Amino acid sequence: MPSGYRPVLRRPGAAVFFFTAAAGRVGIAMTGLGLLWLLHARTGSYGTAGLATAGFALAEAGLGPQVARLVDRFGQPRVLLFSVAVHGVAVAGVLTAPSPAAIAFAACAGAAVPQLGALSAARWAHLLRETDALPAAFSLESLANATAFLLGPVLVTALGAAGFAAVASTLAAALVVGGGAALAAQRRTAPPPSRPGRPLFRPRFVRLALLNLAVGLYFGTVGVSVSAFATDHGVPGAATPIVAAASIGGLVSGWCYGLRRHRVPARLQLVAAAAYLAGTAFLLPLAPSALWLGAAVVVTEAAIPPTLVLLNVLTETAVDPAVRTQAFTWNNSASAAGSAVAAFAAGHLADALGASAAFALAPAAGLALLALALALPSE
Repeated sequence: MPSGYRPVLRRPGAAVFFFTAAAGRVGIAMTGLGLLWLLHARTGSYGTAGLATAGFALAEAGLGPQVARLVDRFGQPRVLLFSVAVHGVAVAGVLTAPSPAAIAFAACAGAAVPQLGALSAARWAHLLRETDALPAAFSLESLANATAFLLGPVLVTALGAAGFAAVASTLAAALVVGGGAALAAQRRTAPPPSRPGRPLFRPRFVRLALLNLAVGLYFGTVGVSVSAFATDHGVPGAATPIVAAASIGGLVSGWCYGLRRHRVPARLQLVAAAAYLAGTAFLLPLAPSALWLGAAVVVTEAAIPPTLVLLNVLTETAVDPAVRTQAFTWNNSASAAGSAVAAFAAGHLADALGASAAFALAPAAGLALLALALALPSE
């Protein structure tokens, strides 16, 4: 383990809670797509499957921060056990209930899914308070998220395509419930329950949430536009290796960022990362071929992991510890909302004007990120 990460993982209990939460996040990354495969296999309808998946995602984004509020108030162990129990029962309902009830169960599963990334980040912030090791810890979190969302969908797709959609959903639920329950059992590293102090939605945190929204706009744009570009150029199979190369490039970027301590203030680092993203994103709508696009996406994607790490670092310093889990969860919800809006807009632009027009949203997202970063007050 490189020196940048070894010190944080050697903290008492740190490695155990990190890898526990990381395993659970693979399950979370599998769940939405797993529901799509499961209900399509059962009903033959993408409309029904899509409705259940949308219900899951909307419930997770809308109610996740409210569950996080309970976590801050009553502590991770108590709330996690209840959350994973409800989630497990809800997924069991999806597996066994007829279609109308399965859609309702899918929404319940989304509402109760534990936000393991936010819970792990809150543990790091509690464990490493008053140290300069948080960027390395949050880099590990970024790597865990990227790995989960690289492996999870691949595993679900492989099982679903082989005719084992129910196995995929069962495995996802087992990882989420098992990871959440194991994390709940690790009381020593959990932040203590706390009564609300300063309100969460102060101007600085709102700006940080908007920055996460801008990152989500980039995610949503690229996810749809890469597929549209590959289809428009007669190479639909190129979309998968392009996305995979971008994900691996992001993993390498995040890994390298966390290896060293950075003396430049986090806000200035964020401005630099946003400027890099905004500049390189202009390469995307100019791509003449799939090979060019693959290289451009990899180059652009390198800005994302450091940006997410810096947003977590700035969030940790901007909010009262009593609302820290809520803050990290709201950031996730803001990113998800931005991704959904951009995916919708990019899809319509791709249909009407082609993939290059859809890709034009990527530099727009980068410029929005840069403007918000420049407007962020100094720490």
